[in-house]
Amino acid sequence: MLRRSASVLAALCVVVFGPLAWAEETTWTHYGGDPEGTRHSTATKITPENVGELEVAWQFSTGEVERLGEAFLTNSSTQNTPTLVGGNVLVCSPMNRLFALDPATGKQVWMFDAEVPTDFESPFHYNCRGVAPWQDTDAEEGAHCALRIIMPTVDARLIALDAATGTRCEGFGANGEVHIPQEVMPLWKGELKLASAPVVLNDLIVTGSIIMDNFRARAPMGTIFAFDARSGEASWQWDPIPRDETDPAYATWEDGSAETTGAANMWSTMVVDEERDLVFVPTSSGAPDFYGGERPGNNLYSSSLVVLKGTTGEVVWHHQIVHHDIWDFDVSSPPLLVDLEKDGETIPAVVQNTKQGFVFVYHRETGEPIYPIEEKPVPQSAEPGEWVAKTQPYPIESLRLLKTDLTPDDAWGFSFLDRAACKDLIASLKNEGMFTPPSVGNGTLFPQGNSGGANWGGPAFDPNRRLMLVNLNNVPQMIKLIPRAEAGDFEGMRISADGWVISEHRGTPYAGATKWLLSPFGAPCIEPPWGELVAVDLDKGEVAWRTPLGSLEHYLPVPFEWNTGTPNIGGPVTTAGGVTFIGAAIDQYFRAYDTATGEELWRYKMPAGQSTTPMVYEADGRQFIVMVTGHHLYFGAPVGDAVVAFALPKRSD
Repeated sequence: MLRRSASVLAALCVVVFGPLAWAEETTWTHYGGDPEGTRHSTATKITPENVGELEVAWQFSTGEVERLGEAFLTNSSTQNTPTLVGGNVLVCSPMNRLFALDPATGKQVWMFDAEVPTDFESPFHYNCRGVAPWQDTDAEEGAHCALRIIMPTVDARLIALDAATGTRCEGFGANGEVHIPQEVMPLWKGELKLASAPVVLNDLIVTGSIIMDNFRARAPMGTIFAFDARSGEASWQWDPIPRDETDPAYATWEDGSAETTGAANMWSTMVVDEERDLVFVPTSSGAPDFYGGERPGNNLYSSSLVVLKGTTGEVVWHHQIVHHDIWDFDVSSPPLLVDLEKDGETIPAVVQNTKQGFVFVYHRETGEPIYPIEEKPVPQSAEPGEWVAKTQPYPIESLRLLKTDLTPDDAWGFSFLDRAACKDLIASLKNEGMFTPPSVGNGTLFPQGNSGGANWGGPAFDPNRRLMLVNLNNVPQMIKLIPRAEAGDFEGMRISADGWVISEHRGTPYAGATKWLLSPFGAPCIEPPWGELVAVDLDKGEVAWRTPLGSLEHYLPVPFEWNTGTPNIGGPVTTAGGVTFIGAAIDQYFRAYDTATGEELWRYKMPAGQSTTPMVYEADGRQFIVMVTGHHLYFGAPVGDAVVAFALPKRSD
């Protein structure tokens, strides 16, 4: 977490010992701002009254467009949130080139190239979300690699670098790197990769992996690995799919399917409670996503929030967000650790946002729900061979942030004609509620879609205003199963002539397919907003305000601001000055909002897509907000490689 470096002691330490490793009071050191993932800065210089004066303070190019070309970079997603460690802003490009920049000027201090291969055989894809710092308290002051940067790579390595010079830490693994071991080997380069920032706890580096969805049932294993931060030696590992028959969760994979199923990996971001020695792990569904007949049972610990003991990797507690997930409802949003004030008591809590638009709140130590969770009966009308859970967990109604059920009467359009078309389309789909199993034929209505609700960008929490800020997607999809004989011969993924994205689901009787629920004019078939920024009062368990995020003005034949909200990816940051910053929307605007009210205060058109989360820090007496721009593989954002820093104008006094 960023803390203002105003103390004389902090300044003296910098003079005597060099830049502080990550004194909480001086730097934004972690992907989520702090180990707890609050994405909050205590900086106060920028306020609702002066945010309109923001200007570009510096801009830096990673050079990836010139080096590789725009065509190549369409096979990447720029999702990096920078950090400030050892006196430098650290920016990671999708190709795992790490840049250290002067925080006041944006000038390059050093660069490290992980030299990842450029011949990935699948379009899914190059990415580097962030890095993690580690301070060796046993090392001599100023020693090489006493302060380290741990970078994950898309070819499944962890690399340890000296924070001051960007050179490898030779005592870490072999030549400063360790490779993630694999029991089920990837079928192609990029099927398994490391992209999310690891976490560090008790001198251990803990990392998960991204495994490509929907390709096969026997996918690579979604193991969580812990390595010694000094030596790189393996410490412990934990598999979200229990392979040991003595684990009580093993029985939730019926017919021995725990032995033949892959994935359930952690492709989001973990957070840690250092004091309690806890690692909070959001997991994904078992493979493949849309058919689970080969993995009958509730499938613990997939699609769950799992809390591990940091020193051993043992499960402390867990809660499954979706039983037997056949909707790709991965727990994709990072958990958030906060202290809630409820009924006169301070409660250590963990908050988990979901793709369904649900908010689950638990006691951090025990997993007991702070707000009730109800197991509700769900539809059972699955295709032959499928297994369906009888109930699914729902939070209280005030913490269900999106509409969970759609009917033909919910159809919307720009005109009577496209509204009528949408109404007919919705009526043609199997539709018994949010948890209707995927079906053959016309398919099933999928109210939130597999990119809906809160995605991997994650929430922010303002402890002064007691508000959690989270951005949501609200564009429905259709989902269907295609019998293997009808799907035809193909590998991986293909797009049909009528726009269905069809995935192989190798090892099952069906291929899976999704398609956006759109009108003939190409707009979502439900009333906007299609993207929102929502403030939740966590102490009360209710929404404080919500506002559309994004405008369609650049998609219209004449410029006209129309804040319908747009699909978005990335996340917000909050500041003690009362301003929330977020990009994320596909209209390329970087925005500032009044945290207390949701009023939009300022916007700036970025030079490329902005599908990530900003960071905030102070340097040279100024408060900076930094946003990394670039392409997003799914949203088709413009290709770019600019890192843009904003600040208030310098004052002559």
